[in-house]
This record gives sequence, C-alpha cells and structure tokens, in this order.
Amino acid sequence: MVAAALLVVLFALLAGVSSDQKGAPPVPAGPGGEPVTDSFYFVHRPLSGNGAITVSVSALTSSIPTGPADLRPGLVPWAKAGLIIKDGTRQGSPYAAIMVTGGHGVRMQDGYVNDTSGPSGPVSVGSPRWLRLERSGDTITGYASADGAHWTKVGAARVRGLGPTAQAGLFVASPPSVHGMSTRGSVSTAVFADLRGEGRWAGDGWTGGQVGPESPTFAGYPQNTSGSFTGSDGRLTVTGAGDIAPAVRETLPTGGTVGEILTGTFAALIAVIVVGALFVTTEYRTNLIHVTLAAGPGRIRILMAKAIVLGAVTFGTGLAGAVAAIPLGEGLARANGVYIFPVASSTELRVVVGVAALLAAASVLALSIGTIVRHGAGAVTAVIVAVVLPYILMAIPFMPVRVSTWLARVTPAAAFAVQQTLVEHHQVASIYKPSNGYYPLGPWAGLAVLAGYAAVSLAVAAVLLHRRDA
Repeated sequence: MVAAALLVVLFALLAGVSSDQKGAPPVPAGPGGEPVTDSFYFVHRPLSGNGAITVSVSALTSSIPTGPADLRPGLVPWAKAGLIIKDGTRQGSPYAAIMVTGGHGVRMQDGYVNDTSGPSGPVSVGSPRWLRLERSGDTITGYASADGAHWTKVGAARVRGLGPTAQAGLFVASPPSVHGMSTRGSVSTAVFADLRGEGRWAGDGWTGGQVGPESPTFAGYPQNTSGSFTGSDGRLTVTGAGDIAPAVRETLPTGGTVGEILTGTFAALIAVIVVGALFVTTEYRTNLIHVTLAAGPGRIRILMAKAIVLGAVTFGTGLAGAVAAIPLGEGLARANGVYIFPVASSTELRVVVGVAALLAAASVLALSIGTIVRHGAGAVTAVIVAVVLPYILMAIPFMPVRVSTWLARVTPAAAFAVQQTLVEHHQVASIYKPSNGYYPLGPWAGLAVLAGYAAVSLAVAAVLLHRRDA
C-alpha cells in the first residue's frame, strides 16, 4: 500500500518535469479566469459610449483542407459571421456578439461561455439575415431580422468591464472542423451589406486584422490562405479563421489537467489489485483459511470484515498519495511553463477523494474475485483485465470514439471519470472522448459503475464462501 501511494506521487513528479513549454505565448483567459479561444478576423472602428451597428449577411461559406495545399467546400457548423462589440482587441477581453453560423442559425454569445439561440436556418443571397447590436451602458442587446424591417430580440447581455470606448464591427471566425478522430483547420468567408452605425464612431474608416494570431489556442489558417476584407458595390467580403469560445483540449493540446498529474493512479491500481486479491487467496494457498474460519465461524462476517479493513486502508493510502501528488506535480509543471486547466477547489477535492474511492473499490473487487476463484494469479489477472485493460484501450488516441465511450460507460474503468476536470461545451465542435479527458458519465456516476461491480462480486463471493467448503 505504501508503494501504491508512492507510485501516485512518483508519476506526478514525472508528469511535472516531462514537458517543457517555457517561452510559449500566454494562454488567453476569459472573465472567469478560464482558458478561451479568442482568435478571429475583426473589421472594426472605435465606438464611444452608447450606439448601435446593423448589417445584413447574404453568404457564409467554409473551406476545409483535403491535402497539403488543397481546400474543398465544406460545412463548419460553428463557423461564425456577424457583429461584435468588444473591449479592444486584447484576447480574453469582454464582448458580446450576434452572428449567423454554418449550421446552428443565428446565435448571440458573450463571455465565451454564454450562448443564446435565435432564428434558425442558413443564409444565402435569396435569404439574407439582418443583424443588429445595440449598446446602452454595459448592456448589449442583439436583434435579428429576415427583411431589415421587422426585428426579433435574440438576447441581452450585461458585459462587465466594457470600457467607455469599445471596438465594434464585423467579424468572421472559422473553428477547426471535426473529421473522424481528428480536427482540421478551416477558413470561412462572409458577405456583408447595408452596414450602418449609430452613435459616436471615431476614425476615418474600418480597420481589419486578425485577433490573436500567435495565440496557443489559435489553430491557424489552412495552407495558402489568410484573413482579409475587401469592399465593392456597398458590400464587404471578410475571410477569417479561429473561434470565440471556451478552450477545449483540441484547441489547447499543450495544456495539462489535474487528472494527468494523477496518472500514477493507473500504476497504483495494479498494486492495490494485487494486495486485494492476495488478502484472501494467500490464506487458501497456505491453508490458513481453515484457521480463520475456525476462529470465526461467521463466514460472511469474516468476508465483510476483510472488505472493510482493506477498503479503509486503501482509501487512506490513496487519499494521502493524491493529496501529496497534486501540489508537487502542478508546481513542477508550471515551473516548466505548462498551462494547467484551472479547477475550483471543490473540484480538486472531488478528484482527490474520487481517486481514493476508486482505489478502494478496486481493491474490494479484487478481494471478491479472489474469494470466488481462490487463486491469486487468476484473481489478479481477471481484475486487471476488467479494470486496467479497458482503461488502456480508452487511452489510445486512435481508438474510435464510440468504442472508447462505450468502454467508459459499461466497464469498471468508468470510475476513471472521477479524474475528469474538463467540461464539454455544446457550442464547440471537438473530439470529446476519454483519451482527451472527457468521459461520457459524470464523476460519481462513473465511480458508481465500479462500485456496482464490486458490490455484486462481493455478494457472489459471500454466497460461495458460505456454501462451499474452505
């Protein structure tokens, strides 16, 4: 058990020193301190005080690379084109935007995590969409219209931290497109017309540029493409890439998580499985089981006592290992420039307690299987195949999403969901699977799957121990 705790700490130290991201550009952070993707092509002018901006969008097309230098037209559901009012061009600064999207109709978004749906349907030359943003103090209201005359309110956002003079204008963003088990950078182009502004607008004309071109959360443009905007016959054509959204693992692949600091849980799991199985099978191998049962004729009570002692000691050992591992691993990782996805203190506590409970449940499962088969090697092998093998398969990056998520739902390895700290976002298309830190079950639901296997196995072991000879 001491070795199990040390393995958790040792792997945390190795995780902390194994990556070197020193010198990498800082990860942009949103209003809540969360990592964000804030890269898009922005055509803007300063807007002082209250005001409004209106535009029509008659086209939004996207292209996805098929080879080193080839692009093909394709659907990028969360490609975005519309209006935005933002506190400057600094990444992570407050904003509110209304937009048309490639596959989700009109949306109003703010604060990187807030998303409100509007009228559905794509835009085209025959079916354009008018958009409008109004600022009144720190409140920004978004409207949409099918004809430019009759407006529907989509939403209103209170944008804290928006300065007296904000940058307002047009934007185009095109996030990576999900393709099988990977993502590909994309580029989108939108056609705007009927651009009108109300209020005090400074400057002589519109300025265009890419926000955050060097950001670690910007996937970049496909080869031989770049952002741009041109004007002709009262229309503006804007091409852009990137996204305005929460950062996910695909957009921040160099980031680390608390769960990865606790990779040693996998090694410690093997140790506690061995201890759990041998806690009973050694008595069968040496025939000491006769002495045990003679000293305490209540066989089920003996098994329950073993399970309680084993589970309690394993829980305490796992708890000590996790408590020591997280600060040590995080400290080393940050010293090497690795960005760690932030978590609340309550989430970190849940991870620590969850890891300890995972190890305890696995040890009780091993004890139960050992009682059933009465053979140490057989019990260890069976439990490792049931718990460790699915985890290994889930961790393989090229494992199909359906297979890995199925394993994370129905096998005892579902309990590794207690280490999950990343959150899926419906407005971000990405590869959400266990190898990227996303589990289909919640932390406690995943742990309950393992606990269920342990409870059923313990019940079967109790029945067999009661019925058969020692």
